Amino acid sequence: MTNTIPRHGASSSFHSSRRNKAGLLAAVAAACALSMPLAAHADDNQNSLWQSTKDHVSNIWDKGDDAIYLSGVAHHGRGTYTKEKLNELNEHAWGLGYGKTLRNEKGDDESLYGLVIKDSHRHPQYMAGYAYEWVFPIAHTGLELGLGGTAMLMSRQDYFNSIPFPVPLPLASIGTKKGKLMFAYVPRLSANKNNGDVLLIFGRIEM
Repeated sequence: MTNTIPRHGASSSFHSSRRNKAGLLAAVAAACALSMPLAAHADDNQNSLWQSTKDHVSNIWDKGDDAIYLSGVAHHGRGTYTKEKLNELNEHAWGLGYGKTLRNEKGDDESLYGLVIKDSHRHPQYMAGYAYEWVFPIAHTGLELGLGGTAMLMSRQDYFNSIPFPVPLPLASIGTKKGKLMFAYVPRLSANKNNGDVLLIFGRIEM
């Protein structure tokens, strides 16, 4: 993932709540059904993975707070990329996204989101998925630390002819419940230089 984001069609993909729900449901169900905590149902039909996933996604969407995502930095590891390659790459991963975040009964955050950013080659990168963060309050400060992961579908021009593909990434955050600085990390993919080792830094503001 050397990064990604906006294309002119991005704003229209989030235009209506009904359309957002359908799109995010499809992305989450395909990319991260196995990573989500799923409720058990007695009925055979409802006990299916698909039905459980739909119910869980609907609960987050219906009960979660609206969230705006602002992206700005994609830092490439200086020990992984050559100086020449760094000079070619874009690290200003400007982008915008929308989603829903629910503080669940355990006090942790579950999120659905769609995000478009400018990738490392200055092309739009599209992402939609699910995130789970264990939340740890920092005593007497009003701040909290979040640690978890995200599973998403991603579309990039330089992979699979822009066909969306699943990507799991570790996730961390620090801030208040309503506003957080967030970090997603793409690990180095091989011993070869100039791949992986990218830290995406973005913000989430709950409305």
